[in-house]
Amino acid sequence: MTGLGPKSREMLRSAGICSVTQLREIGSVAAYVRVKQAGCKPSLNFLWGLESVLCGEHWRDVARHHRASLLLALEQQESNGQTLKGDFS
Repeated sequence: MTGLGPKSREMLRSAGICSVTQLREIGSVAAYVRVKQAGCKPSLNFLWGLESVLCGEHWRDVARHHRASLLLALEQQESNGQTLKGDFS
């Protein structure tokens, strides 16, 4: 996954996400939650990086322009205990 470092790719693999196609199917927020559920401790920069892969913007631009909407979506998904789309394990 271009744009993500080896540690980020490893965290995704530990959550059963091994391709951009899988990431695209579940979205950056759901992937972030899945990585946390897999026992990893991702930072918010990891979320910005995931969204960066999907939208093609630099992760710093994602943090600047999409921060509020991503944090709101993350809060909603975590508070609803929403099940994640797709099972890639």
